[in-house]
Amino acid sequence: MTWLTWRQYRIQAAIASAVLAAFAAVLVVTGLSMAAQWHTLLTGCSATSTCGSLGQTISLGGSIAGHDLVLLSLAAPAVFGMLVGAPLLAHEFEARTSEFAWTQSITRTRWLLVKVGWLLLAAAVWGGVIAALVTWWSGPRNALMQNAFEPGTFDMQGIVPVGYAVFATALGIAAGALLRRTLPAVAIVLGGFIGLRLWISQAVRQHFMTPVTGYLSATGNPAPVGSWNLGGGMSGPNGLQVAQSFSKGAVFDGMPISSLPQACQSLANSASPRSTGATFRCLNAGGYHIYVTYQPLSRYWAFQGIETGTFATLALALLAVTLVVVTRRDA
Repeated sequence: MTWLTWRQYRIQAAIASAVLAAFAAVLVVTGLSMAAQWHTLLTGCSATSTCGSLGQTISLGGSIAGHDLVLLSLAAPAVFGMLVGAPLLAHEFEARTSEFAWTQSITRTRWLLVKVGWLLLAAAVWGGVIAALVTWWSGPRNALMQNAFEPGTFDMQGIVPVGYAVFATALGIAAGALLRRTLPAVAIVLGGFIGLRLWISQAVRQHFMTPVTGYLSATGNPAPVGSWNLGGGMSGPNGLQVAQSFSKGAVFDGMPISSLPQACQSLANSASPRSTGATFRCLNAGGYHIYVTYQPLSRYWAFQGIETGTFATLALALLAVTLVVVTRRDA
């Protein structure tokens, strides 16, 4: 059965290998150039003690081809699920070759597990190789930007692309088993994968772990560098949040001036830069503090593991549905 599966998918395997080889070649060439540029800049700023402002003065982009390929890697799991996962069972049912296979000595369960097992392994390798290349290529940019949690950065580095690829493939297999048509299964992979990814990245990911709330003086910075800032504001001496105002009236740093201490209101009404600093010092003396809710950078790998595990669990659930459909449904 393993040999038969290889015979069926050897062309797809050759195409995928060629695509990965071309992808790797472009990223290695542009990545080495970008790494050399980064080390040169570090050497120069170290000599003048100006590395603290490095992120405000330079931009590392690599070549246009390398940058574009890295962006396109976001779609790689969905492409694998649509082109390889969706036709796995749907094409067998459309061509009625599954009926012939089931009349042989191979059971439906073994037929399914061998085909699905090898395909999911290929999906994991596909996602893992792409993620490893993108993570390596992005090393200088990660050090410069320090935005590991940002969507579009978190989603294509680390180990989460492996979970995405396995899930997209399992979704395609399950859709093909249920619908027995290739094109509808492809559409479900595209819509389902994109929809779930957007929902998790925009609404769920930030709640994987309880956020940390940091408080500092009105002139401080409560969130460590590289943290995922989820929001914030200013609290008064009673610990309660100071209401924000979106009007164009008398506001200071988003707060109605009328809600500030009397001693600070006259300073806040002035528009000069000097009075801005004086206003913050006045607020600090009055017990006002800036607070920021954030996810610290130290949780990056925990978040990677949680999200990868989530997609892997969903993939297992889809495969369980597929097994039930194939083994209990009439040919």
